[in-house]
Amino acid sequence: MEFGTTEEVEVIMKNRSNSYKGDILNIVYSLDLSCNNLRNEIPYEIGDLNGIVALNLSHNHLIGPIPRTLSNLTQIESLDLSYNKLGGEIPSELSILYSLEVFTVAHNNLSGKTPEMTAQFSTFSNSSYEGNPFLCGPPLSRLCSSNTESTNTSATTSIGVNGDDGIDMTAFFASFAASYVVIFLGFAAVLYVNPYW
Repeated sequence: MEFGTTEEVEVIMKNRSNSYKGDILNIVYSLDLSCNNLRNEIPYEIGDLNGIVALNLSHNHLIGPIPRTLSNLTQIESLDLSYNKLGGEIPSELSILYSLEVFTVAHNNLSGKTPEMTAQFSTFSNSSYEGNPFLCGPPLSRLCSSNTESTNTSATTSIGVNGDDGIDMTAFFASFAASYVVIFLGFAAVLYVNPYW
């Protein structure tokens, strides 16, 4: 699509808004699909958009894992996947995106270890990952352990697949049964102490 000199487009990239007008629009490659009520998984074919500079899929209802094919976006400078329902681990392949300046996967259901704090990933703060209770590792304060990672991965998988909004049904039934036993024993103790009731 060729743009003329009169068209003007507002592009939000790298957490700031810019207006572009004229011939520059023919070389700005940005895809902003935020706040569109998108559902299902991110298509792996999105990794074929290798000339894209900014990709914003935030504030949707996207589920499933982050596609490893996003590592093909070698020109990308801004990647926003926040406020979705994405699950699984953050692909380690994303660490080869050396042009990446803005990265956020905040407020999803991601689990496991954050990407290694090398190259551009050493510049991303806690805010890039916040709102993912099963993520661990720097820059987050939650440390990873082998038990934590495997437990959190299975818990996140069950949340994402079953859609039960974070309720661990095994723990729920166990606590229900324990409460029932305690109430029964308490009632029996009262009747033992005061047999006239």
